[in-house]
Amino acid sequence: MQLLQPADRSHLVLDAEITDALLTASRALVAVAARSLSSVVDDVTLPQYRALVVLASRGPQTVGELAGAVAVHDSTATRLCDRLVAKKLVHRAVSRDNRRETLIRLTAAGRLIVDRVTIARRGEIERIVAKVPVSLRQPTVEALAAFSDAAGELADQSWALGWS
Repeated sequence: MQLLQPADRSHLVLDAEITDALLTASRALVAVAARSLSSVVDDVTLPQYRALVVLASRGPQTVGELAGAVAVHDSTATRLCDRLVAKKLVHRAVSRDNRRETLIRLTAAGRLIVDRVTIARRGEIERIVAKVPVSLRQPTVEALAAFSDAAGELADQSWALGWS
């Protein structure tokens, strides 16, 4: 068994500190997310909302792609889409490129739900950011951008403008 040298252990300690800090921050962000979703709780469930966000951020998806993005089985995604179609929040259509594929697209009503939640969430996050010392704001942006990139998330401004 190979023992780690002190220099090798220092990054492990830092990684643990980063992980702990992100866990704490994630609890705060989950609370913000829950409060922002409360305005649409009668319209969609959390998994349905996540599907709407995926469609808003990534554009039209096959059911299989959507299932992978929200980490559910294809049959679960199919039922989720059935409910969203019934609520007129998504539209199902045969792909122009491959008639064997069905694409799920966000409707204007679906986009409105995503936008309403995003606006509420943004407002609450802005109030929290205002409490962060000015000297820590730029390093926070850089750290969170790196974390989001590592997690494969698109920046809000990218998908809000329809980029992918």
